Amino acid sequence: MEFNDDIKACAGLVERGDPERFRTVMAAPLAARPVMFTLYALNVEVARAPWVTKEAMIAEMRLQWWRDVLEEISLGKAPRRHEVATPLSQILTPGDAKMLDQLVAIRRWDIYKDAFEDAEHFDRYIDQTAGHLMVATARRLGECDEAVVRDVACAAGLATWFQAVPKLEEEKRIPMVDGRAEAIQELAQSGLDRLTKARKSRNAVSKASRPALWSALSAQKVLQQVIADPYIVAEGAIRPVQGDLAWAAFTGRW
Repeated sequence: MEFNDDIKACAGLVERGDPERFRTVMAAPLAARPVMFTLYALNVEVARAPWVTKEAMIAEMRLQWWRDVLEEISLGKAPRRHEVATPLSQILTPGDAKMLDQLVAIRRWDIYKDAFEDAEHFDRYIDQTAGHLMVATARRLGECDEAVVRDVACAAGLATWFQAVPKLEEEKRIPMVDGRAEAIQELAQSGLDRLTKARKSRNAVSKASRPALWSALSAQKVLQQVIADPYIVAEGAIRPVQGDLAWAAFTGRW
């Protein structure tokens, strides 16, 4: 895939909107970067859509625009000209486009101030945001076992979510289904357990696909902090952690 002006624009979006993922892309092989920048730029655009306006209808329209783009791609049609939509149409299969439509749809939760319906709803939110993005990226880079990738994505998604809790509460959202310390510990432990399980099947993710998992490099240390002291979630006291990308790139481990 050519590193053209659209990809450069995607890279700029990721650098400004998701600096941690930008770091992972810059550590990846050159051939992987256009794909990663494109998918991560989509994620930036979709994730911020509910937050750039206080008008729910406008936020809904912004998300619907992306759903329309992904529907066009899933039907084999050329989407409207756009610096992210155009390269997306060049890399996504119809199946991936349909899967990413779910990523956009579940983001409607971010628009409103309703609590999650139950634990299943929360789990689905994490899977369809963190999970779908990581799976789509890994697939487009190489061969991978989807179940293994989803286990890694769950850990990464929970780690990111715990760090976002204070900001979400400030915005009058209800980020936790069960805010008790014990429940938060159990949730963090479940993410850590899935990461541990995934690491036992590292060979199920090809070398080419592994950069898609590098956004989870800091997840273990974040989840361990939460398990040790769940109160740091509400206090916004989780210590920042950066994954060792040089180690991951050299060893192929995650």
